[in-house]
Amino acid sequence: MPIEQTCRASATNHYITTAIPYVNAAPHIGFALEVVQADALARFYRLQGCSVRLQAGTDENSVKNVQAAEAAGIPVTELVEQNAARFIALRTSLDLSYDDFIRTSADERHRCGVGRLWKACFDKGDIYKRVYSGLYCNGCEQFYKPGDLDEGRCPEHGTKPELIEEENWFFRLSRYAGTLRDLYAHGEIEIIPETRRREVLSWIDGGLEDFSISRSATRARGWGIPVPGDPDQVIYVWFDALGNYITALGYGSDDDNLSRWWTQAASREHVIGKGITRFHAVYWPAILLSAGLPVPTRILVHGYVTAEGRKIGKSIGNAVDPVPLAEELGSDALRYFLLRHIRSTGDGDFSHARFRQAYESELAGQLGNLVHRVLSMIERYCDGTTPAPPQGFVEADRLLRTAKHLPGNVAVHLRAFTFDRALDAIWTLVADANRYVTEEAPWDLAKAATSCDREAASASAAKLHGTLFSLSASLFTIAKCIAPLLPEASRKLFQKLGETDRHCDHAVAGRRIEVGMPLFPKA
Repeated sequence: MPIEQTCRASATNHYITTAIPYVNAAPHIGFALEVVQADALARFYRLQGCSVRLQAGTDENSVKNVQAAEAAGIPVTELVEQNAARFIALRTSLDLSYDDFIRTSADERHRCGVGRLWKACFDKGDIYKRVYSGLYCNGCEQFYKPGDLDEGRCPEHGTKPELIEEENWFFRLSRYAGTLRDLYAHGEIEIIPETRRREVLSWIDGGLEDFSISRSATRARGWGIPVPGDPDQVIYVWFDALGNYITALGYGSDDDNLSRWWTQAASREHVIGKGITRFHAVYWPAILLSAGLPVPTRILVHGYVTAEGRKIGKSIGNAVDPVPLAEELGSDALRYFLLRHIRSTGDGDFSHARFRQAYESELAGQLGNLVHRVLSMIERYCDGTTPAPPQGFVEADRLLRTAKHLPGNVAVHLRAFTFDRALDAIWTLVADANRYVTEEAPWDLAKAATSCDREAASASAAKLHGTLFSLSASLFTIAKCIAPLLPEASRKLFQKLGETDRHCDHAVAGRRIEVGMPLFPKA
C-alpha cells in the first residue's frame, strides 16, 4: 500500500511524545536519536493522512538541575532557561516537526495539571505519607535496593547511591500489579522490542513496591512544584515529569484538547530510551489507571548511542553535540546516520569517521550521484523534460516493477519502528537504479538514436525515453519514501524532478527537471 494512503479512508489522531530530558547540560547525540525517531514516525503518520501531534519538552524540576546550577554558580532559573533554549533549538538543527514543546518549570498548564493529577490519585486512595530510608541515585532520580546495585554502584551511572531517610509521600504501585500484568500479557499496551515487554513482565512478576513521589523541599533547595496541602514537600521528579504527557494536552485546563489527543486518540505512543523503561511502562500506566485515564497504546524503546566505542557520560566529558554535526553536513546527513546506522531498538556507536563515510559513500556517492546522473541525462538528451515512455514499456520494465513495491515495504518497516530496515529497502532501490544506468547505458542509446537507420534510431530513441522515464519515476518513488526520514532531501528531490504535487501517486512525463547543485555535495 502506498506510504501516503494507509489512513486516507478515515483520518485518525495519533499522539507521539519524546521523553523530556533533564536540562542540567546541553543535548547530546543520544537524545538526538530519540527526537529524530519520533519525528520520522510523526511525519510518516501525517503522510498517511492522519492528524498527528508530536510533543516534546524539558524536565526542569529535578535536583540534578539544582546541583548543576550550584556547580556553575548561577541561579537555577538561569541554568534551566539557558539549556532549555538549546533543546528547543534542535527543532531547527535536526529539521524536527514538533507541534508543541513544554517546559515543566515555566509552563503554568503543567503546574496546574500536575496538581490535578496528584489530587485524582490522592482521592483514589493511592497516595499516602510515610517515613522511608533508602539508597538514592541523583543521576537516576531513583531509589535502589541493595540487590539492584552493581557492586554497590548504580548500574546506570556507576556512582555510589546516597543513603537518605526522610518522610515522603508514596504512590500505591503495588495495588496495580495485576492490572498491569494483564495489560501487557494481552497486548493492550504494546512494547517494542519484545525483549522490553518480557523485561517489564519480569519486573511485575518480581513484585511491585510503592514508590516515593515527593521529596523534602529542603533537599530540593525549594525547587519544584509544591505538594498540594504540604508546602514542606515538592513533587518528586517522576510523578511530575511523567505528567507532562497529559498536562501538555490540557489536563487540568483544557478538557476538550485532552479528549482529542489522549482519551479519544487512535494511538498514544511514547518514544523513550531503555534506561527509563520502568518509569514509562510501570509507574506511568499505574498513575493513569489511578487517575481514571487511558494508558499508552505503544511504548517504543531505543537503545543507547556510544561515542567512539565508549558510553556517553557528562562526567566523562565525551558527550557529542549534534548541532555542529548537522551544521557540518546538513540535518539530513545526521538523521540518516542515526536512523540507518543505529538499529532502531538496539545500541549503536557514533564516530566522526563513520558519519563522514556514510555521507560521502551512501548519501553523496550513491543517492546523490544517481540523482545528478539521471537529471543530467534528461537535460542533455530530452531538453530538460521528463520523457514519456513508449507503449507497453512501463509494464515490462524491471526497475519500475521493483520501485512499485517500495512504498508498501517502507510503510511496513516504519509502522514497526524499524527505520534502519526502511532505509535499507530504499537504498536497495538506489543500488538497483545505479546498476540499471550502467546496464542500459543511456549514452549509447542516445548515440544510436542519431543513426542513419531510421528504424533502428527510432527504436533506440524509444528505449532511451523509456529508460530515462523509468529512472525518473524511481527517483520520484525514492523522494516519497525518504520524506519522513530525510525531509529536506525529499523536498529538494521533488523540486529537481519538477514535481509540485507531492501527493501524486506516480511520476508524470512532461515535467521540467532542474539539475542544479548536487543533492548531497561532496564534503
